[in-house]
Amino acid sequence: MLGLAKRIKARFLITSTSEVYGDPLEHPQKESYWGHVNPIGVRSCYDEGKRTAETLTMDYSRNEGVEVRIARIFNTYGPRMCLDDGRVVSNFVSQALRKQPMTVYGDGKQTRSFQYVSDLVDGLMALMEGEHIGPFNLGNPGEFTMLELAQVVKETIDPNAAIEFKKNTADDPQKRKPDISKAKELLNWEPKIQLRDGLPRMALDFKNRILKQEDGDIDK
Repeated sequence: MLGLAKRIKARFLITSTSEVYGDPLEHPQKESYWGHVNPIGVRSCYDEGKRTAETLTMDYSRNEGVEVRIARIFNTYGPRMCLDDGRVVSNFVSQALRKQPMTVYGDGKQTRSFQYVSDLVDGLMALMEGEHIGPFNLGNPGEFTMLELAQVVKETIDPNAAIEFKKNTADDPQKRKPDISKAKELLNWEPKIQLRDGLPRMALDFKNRILKQEDGDIDK
């Protein structure tokens, strides 16, 4: 894709990830932080793959003159996600709607920041329409533990929803929160929709699609 962008003189966007920071020793994470990543762990192919993608993107910018933009996307949620994609918000919402226990890995004290999809789209458009390469953190700095997220899902969907604890996965980052000062200053962007406002929109969409599945009209 970088070769194609070079040939047709296109502006190239790489949607990278907060996972480039690994299990961070800096909190919140700034774009200047180089990360703390296990290069041979079970999660490494994703973390290091995105880091390599950023490297190649910057090589094409410096050496080939390709116009590039780099976004580091933090956890994002919203309608029309796959019902069973394994992401934590999708899992909790689907499980609560199906009257299944919400699966929490480890003690549930690890934190994440959750951004509504329309805020992300606004951020990506501001990045592509602007003159700055990045990288830019695009995420919502509101920070929740997994147990706090489960509580918001219970308040939104089912106060009686249960929680089931399972063994934590290897190399699971303990903290994740973006510093978005750079995006605020250079892109004039910051998220507008908070979790308690965005989650009901997602839950309504998931509820309608789960009902269709149960009626035999398959839509994942």
